[in-house]
Amino acid sequence: PAGSVAFLGLYLMFGYGASLICNLIGFTYPAYVSIKAIESSNKEDDTTWLTYWVVYGVFSIAEFFSDIFLYWFPFYYAGKCLFLVWCMAPVSWNGSQVLYQNIIRPCFLRHHQTVDNVLGNLSTKALDAASSVTREGNAGPPVP
Repeated sequence: PAGSVAFLGLYLMFGYGASLICNLIGFTYPAYVSIKAIESSNKEDDTTWLTYWVVYGVFSIAEFFSDIFLYWFPFYYAGKCLFLVWCMAPVSWNGSQVLYQNIIRPCFLRHHQTVDNVLGNLSTKALDAASSVTREGNAGPPVP
């Protein structure tokens, strides 16, 4: 096992396809245990993995905008992989819990009402537009 971990670490630092390997590590195991959590009757494991996916999503969006710069840092994928492993680690101070409780949740609580209002307005406009298109489509062709 130690040799495998060392090989994986070196590969993440210097190997071709390190991005794919890192993303598989950050996705495959969490997806598997998330399915198990859905199928279990325990709510606590659902919350644990929902928290992971929220952090993973926020991280992915942040990475999208910063990847062009971060990609050039040596050992970027090794660091990213360690970050994702920390986020899924089965300890109370894992990255998902720390980041969610200290950054994401306070930001959400400050801004969720505004976001809900914007989404509600967009939803109403989309329904109105769809209704308008449906009415025009049902009216048939114009009579000459």
